[in-house]
Amino acid sequence: MEAADIAFVVICAALVMLMTPGLAFFYGGMVRVKSALNMLMMSFISLGIVSVLWVLYGFSLTFSSTSDNNLIGNLDFIGFQDVITLDAEGIDATSSATLTFALFQLMFAIITPALMSGALADRVKFSSWALFITLWVTVVYFPVAHWVWASDGWLFEQEVIDFAGGTAVHINAGAGALAAALVIGKRVGFKKEPMRPHNLPMVLLGAALLWFGWFGFNAGSALSPNGTAALMALNTQLATAAAILGWLIYERIRHGAFTTLGAASGAIAGLVAITPSGAHVNPVSALLIGVVAGAVCAWAVSLKYKLGYDDSLDVVGVHLVGGLIGTLLVGFLATDSVNGIAGGFEQFGKQALGAFSVMGYSFVVTYILAQLIQRTIGFRSTEEEEVAGLDLAYHAETGYDFTQTGTGSVPVNGVPAPAGLEKKVDA
Repeated sequence: MEAADIAFVVICAALVMLMTPGLAFFYGGMVRVKSALNMLMMSFISLGIVSVLWVLYGFSLTFSSTSDNNLIGNLDFIGFQDVITLDAEGIDATSSATLTFALFQLMFAIITPALMSGALADRVKFSSWALFITLWVTVVYFPVAHWVWASDGWLFEQEVIDFAGGTAVHINAGAGALAAALVIGKRVGFKKEPMRPHNLPMVLLGAALLWFGWFGFNAGSALSPNGTAALMALNTQLATAAAILGWLIYERIRHGAFTTLGAASGAIAGLVAITPSGAHVNPVSALLIGVVAGAVCAWAVSLKYKLGYDDSLDVVGVHLVGGLIGTLLVGFLATDSVNGIAGGFEQFGKQALGAFSVMGYSFVVTYILAQLIQRTIGFRSTEEEEVAGLDLAYHAETGYDFTQTGTGSVPVNGVPAPAGLEKKVDA
């Protein structure tokens, strides 16, 4: 990497880091007020846990090469040993490039388990969630990222297109979220009580931060401020815009309204779908990928009511389905005038191999991990904690202090009346 490349990738890494707090706001606004802080913390804790694991062994398992398998790396770089070397001017060029790349890829590893938290909102123990993240990135994310992006990864060798994370991030997280949700079970009152978002402005703020950070996520994957980065940035904008329209049109036809939640969710669906594909398609194809993702994901989020699984914040409908759309469509829409790979049935077969192998591995291993935690220390919160809200149960805090509003102690969105106050409504 030249100095300009390093500067570009470091800035993009900072943008991707911002996506995890953005995700926290996006998810936090979608839950009920009694568990808003818990939802924020489920994303935020990933910044702490995964950063430590990445330095200790994650980067080595993900990107080191082995001579005897192409499924996972080795521990040659455990603790970042032998990564930093010096020359007469300080840290040498090879070390500088490695450190920059490691920083950038760390941000991908952080946000991937955080994506799953939305499927489990309102009903898991925070300590168990922290353990789950630790185990999941170790046995699911690090190996899958090696398959997709390491030079000797088996999907990389099969020439599966995944420029910025359609398989390793979104399909991986979406399949894992479905498996964990099936183990944890449904929220108390699912399909019986309204579980509306408590703060839609926060949802839109989170979606905007995600959209902003996604330019680093996608364009930064070029690892240089070049034409590929420019194309990826443009296609990111176009697909996201088209997906908003696709989602809202479907929503208007199906439900009779254009909702802010639908606009925010549509934007995320478009961002997910263009992530694996945007560097290999032209702008018109990016629009097509976006509008298809918006409409299909809008339909897919309703499957939880028909099939009976409780994906609280639509992780499966948006990330798994959106990741599949982007990963599969690029098999046909890739053009050899853009980065040299032409779409067709052969490439589509490679894309299907990548998508469904990651989906199957993530689902099975995540299901086993969730069952192990549930049967040992327990994964799900108690019914009493869930009904009262997880904020007080696990964090001894609340997102909003209603005792200082002067309106008494009327419960808001399921928050019980604070102790010692009479239940009243001001005239």
